[in-house]
Amino acid sequence: MTTIDLTQVRDLFFEESFENLDVMESSLLDLEIGTFNEELINNIFRAAHSIKGGAGIFHFDDIVTFSHNAETLLDEVRDGKHTIDQTLIDLLLRAGDILRMMLLASKDKVEYDDQTMQSCQNELQKALLEDKKVDKENFDLADVPVIESSSEAKILKQWHIKFKPELPILKTGNDPINLFRELQELGELKVITNTDAIPDFADLNPQLCYLNWELFLHSTADRADIEEIFEWIIDECELSITESVIEPITEPEIELQEEPSPEIIDDTPKIKITKEKTTIPEIVIVEPVHEKEVVNKQTKTNSIRVGIDKIDNLINIVGELVITQSMLDQIGENFDNSDITQLQDGLAQLERNTRELQENVMRIRMLPISFSFNRFPRLVHDLSTQLGKKVELVLSGENTELDKTVLEKMSDPLVHLVRNSLDHGIELPEQRKQAGKPETGKLHLNAFHQSGNIVIQISDDGAGFDVEKIRAKAIQKGWITEDENLAEEQLYEFIFQPGFSTSEEVSDVSGRGVGMDVVRRNIRDLGGSIEVKSTTGEGSKFSIRLPLTLAILDGQLVRVGKEIFVLPLLSIMESLRVQSKLVNSFTGMVEIYKLRDDYIPIFRLYKLFDIKNTTTKLEQG
Repeated sequence: MTTIDLTQVRDLFFEESFENLDVMESSLLDLEIGTFNEELINNIFRAAHSIKGGAGIFHFDDIVTFSHNAETLLDEVRDGKHTIDQTLIDLLLRAGDILRMMLLASKDKVEYDDQTMQSCQNELQKALLEDKKVDKENFDLADVPVIESSSEAKILKQWHIKFKPELPILKTGNDPINLFRELQELGELKVITNTDAIPDFADLNPQLCYLNWELFLHSTADRADIEEIFEWIIDECELSITESVIEPITEPEIELQEEPSPEIIDDTPKIKITKEKTTIPEIVIVEPVHEKEVVNKQTKTNSIRVGIDKIDNLINIVGELVITQSMLDQIGENFDNSDITQLQDGLAQLERNTRELQENVMRIRMLPISFSFNRFPRLVHDLSTQLGKKVELVLSGENTELDKTVLEKMSDPLVHLVRNSLDHGIELPEQRKQAGKPETGKLHLNAFHQSGNIVIQISDDGAGFDVEKIRAKAIQKGWITEDENLAEEQLYEFIFQPGFSTSEEVSDVSGRGVGMDVVRRNIRDLGGSIEVKSTTGEGSKFSIRLPLTLAILDGQLVRVGKEIFVLPLLSIMESLRVQSKLVNSFTGMVEIYKLRDDYIPIFRLYKLFDIKNTTTKLEQG
């Protein structure tokens, strides 16, 4: 008996479902202009359809039902039966939130808010009745009649469908059983399964689909109705649809005398497959345990999606390493002095291969910052609506890469800075109009590389910081006296103090003086820094400087006495030998060195770390 653990497949379903929800959300936000964009609508529909199909495999029936309602509404939008307005977009965004809640609950095996789900589901069902003669005030699904047109005769057709999916179709969340269920809703279905392609058991991969089918459908449906069912997997299968007309009918129910046909079973079937002269052992599928338990929220951080180009580079480098190793083996077998040059060349090649391998392995941890930026369109949409403001979000530098750990730990600080810009920075439309600005404010998120670091900037064209308010608050807190005159840059440092806020009212968004100190602490924990620039009436800019990676870094070795120190190369601006004539003492305590037109303090490591050194002369360093 062989056991198959579906845990890995289940995790893959959740990962892809959350990605599909992100696609739905970003596409819905792009529809806000109100114009019909077929590509975006198809993206949204395809994402909802994939979630429904995958949920059906694991018997998440509530997710299947809910996503089906959203999918049906999207289908009507695609057919032009519903106009794209803000109400519809908000409803579908809320449906995406509910789906995310249900998926998280199913993943963690916990309960979700059923009342919230039912409320949204009712709204979806009511939206399906828009522009139809239905009393929405007294809406009850049980009272909705099924209306069928009998104005003209329907033609019963026999459709002959040949369906051969590609082997990895199950990995994309498309289950042929679900397709057959949808076909069965169109009429009477007969299914013939071809098992000739099933390999011997030793070569069987349970995640691949080796079957193909011939289907006979008796239905009044048109070809377009059938093609629509296969629409989302048309690129993953060989499909042939032919028809033959049987007779015209006027009644919706037809009795056909057909040979017994296999049933399409509602629950996922246990299929026993046999081949001539081949015995296949019973396969037991271990379903995930359904009892409620606490799931570690950090499990999602234990995996990383790597581009195929990075994998290909690693494979190529490993191949070169193998070649270099073979060459060195040959040199070592019959080594003599004449092989010195060849040995040196081989070792140099080995060093190049090793360095290249190190750089490419480190690059695997690098992810584009778009993984973080992509969450902000929805945040800005919801928050600006809540605050009654008009805001345009501009994203740039989304392909800038940084370390996965840095990216994850920067998520919350970025959210806090964006919320602050929306709440405190950008003004209400009336205020902007009075100030001679466009009613729509601009919030800009930018990322770029600079001097071996990554810089993330959050800027807005809002009111900017009120320096006098900051100064008054600092005096009130006792941090400075009224007589002290600080530069604007020094006053901006106070906004990072715990409990500091110039807001006179506490809102749901901000105003308690909690968060900016945490933002700076989190950034410093990553080895980064944050600085503020602001112009009253014109806007503010936060610039965050972070290291590219927290993994292995190149360094320069420095020996002091018997101790060895490593200085990161990214921190070294220039390396030179000190000239004694350019060294002076400042106030008799600090040594300074004149480098061109600048004076740089000198720190002697043997003094700082109390190390016995063999020399104290700077020029010998």
